[in-house]
Amino acid sequence: MRITQGAFSFLPDLTDEQITKQVQYCIDNGWAVNIEYTDDPHPRNTYWEMWGHPMFDIADAAGIMMELNACRKAHGDLYIRLSAFDSTSGWESVKLSFIVNRPASEPGFRLRRQETEGRTIRYSTEGYSNDRPEGERYTR
Repeated sequence: MRITQGAFSFLPDLTDEQITKQVQYCIDNGWAVNIEYTDDPHPRNTYWEMWGHPMFDIADAAGIMMELNACRKAHGDLYIRLSAFDSTSGWESVKLSFIVNRPASEPGFRLRRQETEGRTIRYSTEGYSNDRPEGERYTR
């Protein structure tokens, strides 16, 4: 199962050249870019680990791509996403976010169905790999 989150989620994975163009678009718009990684890509897990600090005032996408490659080298077996933030409104708003790295195997999620009072049915999702401890969910 392929995890689909953020922009471009239903497209094939972007090449580094395409990622560089998206990063340069963010820079040209004055957005700060950050890199995050996780082994728990559940849609409600908004707290991914941050790689370094958000990158403000970078004029060239090459600097961000260098950091992305360093993150891939350290965490290439995890999900890595790139996010761009706009602070022109006085607060940080996510303008663009997309996955730039995936583990070799993506086990995905199961849908849990629970019948409750009356005819009410509740659904929840659970990752197939959540039974493994953090840091060991996508080991090769």
